[in-house]
Amino acid sequence: MATFLYRLGRFSFRKRHFVALFWVALLALAGAGAAGAPAAGNSSFSIPGTEAQKAFDLLDERFPGTSADGATARVVFKAPDGQKMTDPGNKAAVQDTVEELSGGSEVVQVSDPYRGGGVSRDGSIAYASVTYEVSGMELEESSREALKAAAEDARASGLTVEIGGDALQAVPETGSAEIIGIGVAAVVLVITLGSLLAAGLPLLTAIVGVGIGVASITALASTLDLGSTTSILASMIGLAVGIDYALFVVSRYRAELAEGRTREEAAGRAVGTAGSAVVFAGLTVVIALVGLSVVNIPMLTKMGIAAAGTVAVAVLIALTLIPALLGYAGRRVRPAGEKSKLLGGGRAKDARDKAERPNMGTRWASFVVRRPLAVLLLGVVGLGAAAVPAGSLELGLPDDGSQPVSTTQRRAYDLLSEGFGPGFNGPLVVVVDAEGSDDPQAVFKQAGDEIKALDNVVNVAPAAPNKAGDTATIAVIPDAKPSSVATEDLVHDIRAAGADIKDGTGADVLVTGATAMNIDVSQKLNDALVPYLVLVVGLAFLLLIVVFRSILVPLKAALGFLLSVLAALGAVVAVYQWGWLSGLMGVEETGPIMSMMPIFMVGVVFGLAMDYEVFLVTRIREAHVHGEKPAQAVVTGFRYSARVVTAAAIIMIAVFSGFIGSSDSMVKMIGFGLATAVLFDAFVVRMAIVPAVLALLGEKAWWLPKWLDRALPNVDVEGESLAALDRAADKDDENKELVRA
Repeated sequence: MATFLYRLGRFSFRKRHFVALFWVALLALAGAGAAGAPAAGNSSFSIPGTEAQKAFDLLDERFPGTSADGATARVVFKAPDGQKMTDPGNKAAVQDTVEELSGGSEVVQVSDPYRGGGVSRDGSIAYASVTYEVSGMELEESSREALKAAAEDARASGLTVEIGGDALQAVPETGSAEIIGIGVAAVVLVITLGSLLAAGLPLLTAIVGVGIGVASITALASTLDLGSTTSILASMIGLAVGIDYALFVVSRYRAELAEGRTREEAAGRAVGTAGSAVVFAGLTVVIALVGLSVVNIPMLTKMGIAAAGTVAVAVLIALTLIPALLGYAGRRVRPAGEKSKLLGGGRAKDARDKAERPNMGTRWASFVVRRPLAVLLLGVVGLGAAAVPAGSLELGLPDDGSQPVSTTQRRAYDLLSEGFGPGFNGPLVVVVDAEGSDDPQAVFKQAGDEIKALDNVVNVAPAAPNKAGDTATIAVIPDAKPSSVATEDLVHDIRAAGADIKDGTGADVLVTGATAMNIDVSQKLNDALVPYLVLVVGLAFLLLIVVFRSILVPLKAALGFLLSVLAALGAVVAVYQWGWLSGLMGVEETGPIMSMMPIFMVGVVFGLAMDYEVFLVTRIREAHVHGEKPAQAVVTGFRYSARVVTAAAIIMIAVFSGFIGSSDSMVKMIGFGLATAVLFDAFVVRMAIVPAVLALLGEKAWWLPKWLDRALPNVDVEGESLAALDRAADKDDENKELVRA
């Protein structure tokens, strides 16, 4: 592989015009497709194999025309102090609003609070439910504006009016913090590479890669039903790995220049060595992201594949566009150890001075190999302590109660809780399928009576049968809020009662609704976590055996990853569930951790952790393969790679931290989790635990059974074949000298 990538790097350097034109054309093509595509909305949410989804599908079949998947809105009214919603003036204002909303082109039905029990017991709060014929992502902007206008008209009468539901669900915004993250990355690159131009190359290529990836996602969003969150997560991951991969190639290029190689040769060597590490690091990220499909949640699968595609683009750009741009840059990208005149450079450091003054990576690695056991214990105990809160992890999906208090959705949620109880925001829909029953009406009544007898039930509405009379829906209002453990227990209790009814009557009793769907999603993700870990870690373990030709090094990499991800989950629980530092992180409402967070973070963090493992340990193995003893190889590997790995980690942390400012709670939480995980993995696991373990293992770290050594393909990540080219070239030079003599 090293030889192939070496040739690719030289080709890209020589044919820089062709390579640059290819990527510019690809970016323009993706941009044109995005410009002509419909805007991305909220992806349709289906969970195959769950009871909630089965009930939802049954509603579509047995209640045609009711738009079971249509957008909904709750317009909540509150009377001024000392008044009631039943007062004539307030009642007239509400009825005017209902009439105004009923005229909408996409509106199916608007409930009248005074006819449907939509007024609270104390008379201070009322609500009207609006049902639309299309889903939230398909809703016309004119319908949203009409909804807002109707609320404003009602406010003019003196009422407090707020709107909840998914009809107003907006595309999440990331805020200015994302730009700050990129700014931090730029500063780190300048310090690391010693040149404004060299620092600009990774940023430029990362932006090109993310541009292609996000534009492609936008172009296909409507066709493939990709939600607005998909492009944000793809840009988050693509930007981070794009900068890192380019940074490693540019750094190796400068190191090769410092060895006295020509610029074209240095570009080929950089792609042949660092590029090999980029390929395998990118492959581990892609495996982790594509592996999310085993969960069998379409939305999560699409998010993973879209992000994996962006990572693949980042790898290809690092292997081709970076050497092409290095060709354009020429002498303005200086060898390692030199700075540009603008940054106070202008002369190369004396090689003797550099040898006498070891860099920070050398000093740190020397310290670790002298005290490996102490460093190992300190790192493991520290991460273990950070992981303690993960034992209290509670999963759920965000609802309007997790929105910022500044939003109308959150204020509507709070008003409904005040007037009708917290469970009113998460009603359960019980679907009774009595198609094969002799007396469907008796079954409906029995189901309603048994549900009323359960704990934590505030209200059970009368059964509402369909036209055929064989299926009915029963609305159940829990006593607790949607994300509570009590509501989850109630769902399980209803399903247990439904199983008894089925045994006696043959009728199916299914629980659905947003709350039940969230509970089923959490359970499905919990059940999938272990198979997902086995698949992803297993595949990556096999890949790393091929890369490092060792059993213990990949095993150490996997165990270190588990430590860092558990510690990161502990930090997420401490902030978003327990409320530690919540004000600093912009968390206005603590509660359960988003159901998708653990498995998504496991996938992404595993891929990124393996990035640092590959980049760092490849340099260590390269030194060992070239004859150095294990302890010295660790020091040599850190001398050449610690600075760059540190810079790459800081860049990733900065980029991920930028997404903490997002208006979307899922993006905010994932940004914090990934930034924390990279912090733990790069600076504790890879920079401390890895060298300590390698120092303790010595030669055993590189042990591989002979039969397996013969069976494995030689991918040559260390560039040994390139060293053979050097030896062959030296021999040719010697032969020429002999001939001349």
